[in-house]
Amino acid sequence: MNDGEHPYVELREHVRYVRGSRVPLESLVWLWRDGQSAETIREAYPTLRLAEVYGALAYYLDHQAEVDQELADGLARFDALRAAAESDDPARYSALRQRFAAAREQQTAS
Repeated sequence: MNDGEHPYVELREHVRYVRGSRVPLESLVWLWRDGQSAETIREAYPTLRLAEVYGALAYYLDHQAEVDQELADGLARFDALRAAAESDDPARYSALRQRFAAAREQQTAS
């Protein structure tokens, strides 16, 4: 891929960003795949223009298989790191899970 030719997406240090911004393409893609509209995504990233959001999403659609594979690879790396951290300190992660469960219960009770 020659990112120098795309007006809305650029590759920096092996990460795709909305050109000229600090917003990774994957941040927009996750929201879009979750059913958010381009307008809603733009509200979440007010430094972007709506045209940039649409342009980045169009780039994603044109490169969907490649970007989806990168997202899956990133999730696999994250899961492996999380599993390793949890195996290094299981008591800490057990306590965290209990705190999250208590917070969820408190939130649903409100």
